[in-house]
Amino acid sequence: MHALDATGPNTAFTCACPRECSRPLDLLLLLFTSRCFLVVLSLFSRLAPSGRDACNPEADSSRFRYVFGSCVVGSRGSMSDEEDGPLVKKARVFYGSLEEKERERLSAESKPSPETGVQTGVQTGIQAGIQAGNINISSGETLEIEERVSERQHEVLLEFERRRRARQITVSTDDTEVKAGLRALGEPITVFGEGPADRRERLRSILSVVGPDALKKSRKDEDRVRRTHDECSQTWYHEGPAFLEQARLWLAHYSLPRAMKRLENARLQKDVTDATKAMKQQELHKGLRNLNNFCSQIGDDRPISFCHFSPDSKVLATASWSGLCKLWSVPDCNLIRTLRGHNTNVGAIVFRPKVVDSSDVSLASCAADGSVKLWNMESDEPVADIEGHTERVPRVAWHPSGRFLGTTCYDNSWRLWDLQVQEEILHQEGHSKEVHDIHFHPDGSLTATGGLDSFGRVWDLRTGRCVMFLEGHLREIYSVNFSPNGHHLATGSADNTCKVWELRNRRCLYTIPAHQNLLSAVRFQPTDGQFLLTGAYDNTAKVWTHPGWMPLKTLAGHEGKVMGLDVSADGKLIATCSYDRTFKLWMSE
Repeated sequence: MHALDATGPNTAFTCACPRECSRPLDLLLLLFTSRCFLVVLSLFSRLAPSGRDACNPEADSSRFRYVFGSCVVGSRGSMSDEEDGPLVKKARVFYGSLEEKERERLSAESKPSPETGVQTGVQTGIQAGIQAGNINISSGETLEIEERVSERQHEVLLEFERRRRARQITVSTDDTEVKAGLRALGEPITVFGEGPADRRERLRSILSVVGPDALKKSRKDEDRVRRTHDECSQTWYHEGPAFLEQARLWLAHYSLPRAMKRLENARLQKDVTDATKAMKQQELHKGLRNLNNFCSQIGDDRPISFCHFSPDSKVLATASWSGLCKLWSVPDCNLIRTLRGHNTNVGAIVFRPKVVDSSDVSLASCAADGSVKLWNMESDEPVADIEGHTERVPRVAWHPSGRFLGTTCYDNSWRLWDLQVQEEILHQEGHSKEVHDIHFHPDGSLTATGGLDSFGRVWDLRTGRCVMFLEGHLREIYSVNFSPNGHHLATGSADNTCKVWELRNRRCLYTIPAHQNLLSAVRFQPTDGQFLLTGAYDNTAKVWTHPGWMPLKTLAGHEGKVMGLDVSADGKLIATCSYDRTFKLWMSE
């Protein structure tokens, strides 16, 4: 050990080691360090004198002993290694906020000095800064750091838990199934720049939040909705009255012989040579091209909505929006009788087939108020009313036997009435919207209906089943008509087209782009169906070949839309009625 004695800044330092020090560089370093230490010590003694040694800095500095390396530096005499110097008291370290200490310091500084009684410049500046708002002192508000930290930790834990659940969820690798799953959850099936792998991860992430059972639940809901829809779309049957069974048996016995007769006539026509058929067809087409208007009559003060020839082609019945129905002689167009009974727009009036006595029911009419009335040829008052409809009845049609009457209604149904028992024997539903038109098959076994749901249906009257569903029109169907050949059906729609359906293979045979506006009526020639007649809201009626569906003649002359038309039973006359309150008769020259 080396001990250096120093008595002051000018005192020489001597080595107190038992042996001579052979390291002059160490001595120089010790001398320089000791001198610097004495300067610092004297500075501290001058700045903070206290106690009994306040006036004796040498006494205060004599109490310090410092050890440098292996040498002990002392003041005023050498000190032994065994002597312990006084312990230096460590300053208190505060952990946390020093707000309270700062408050105490500011309050102490704000007090005036006891010597002068006035505040110092520093105190005055601090007070001015506080009043100006430049120095902000907390008013006791605390920030609950621990709660915020706990919330953040909770969010992090939830995110880790979500990722853990996502790793355990199994997602199909089929992109179609992934898209179906996203669609079932109400999410977009794809986003910009997303590939199949990204889409799969997005589905996995969504399932980790909503739970894997959400997809199963949505699929169950879809299956339940699909089953409910299938159940609603299925044709259902209910038990009918006893006279319905009797009527169906009667219809079967009536239709089968007529069907056999029709097939026999078809076989006979098959034996006719092609040259004979072509010659007859050319003569017919020539006559149709020469159709001209030879009679035009103002039928009412309101638009004429319907016209129909009698079975003997000698009388024409017209229906008007004024509520009046009128009978006209053919071909001179003289008024025979005015039928008064309806109070609102009359939708249709049709003659009953196979009427023997003029006192029997000969006509049936319907109106927008749901009323259906029966008429004879001897009175201008209705002989009977058919009650049961509460909505608009746009069309009525007679069964070929004359025993049954069919009516359509805007309550999405159609009904079949038996005049022999004077009862409603069938109330048939099946259309999703209003049913507008109805027509019976020439054999009497089938009936066709067209509705505003743009679909048509063919019903078997003997069983009550829907045997054919006519799907293809884009808008409402306003007219249906069977061909006399028994296997063709024409429908007119608001999509400006007329479709011809083949009943034997249940498909659409041909679509005729007939007019430039909605079709209000379609009619086949009632004898052998060799031409088709269409009327539309473009103020014209057109004649088309059958088969071939080529236009033969355009019947132009009405100033308003054509609302109805008919062909006489002998096929020689064509009648059209219009919104311009007139009806016209067309005949070949």
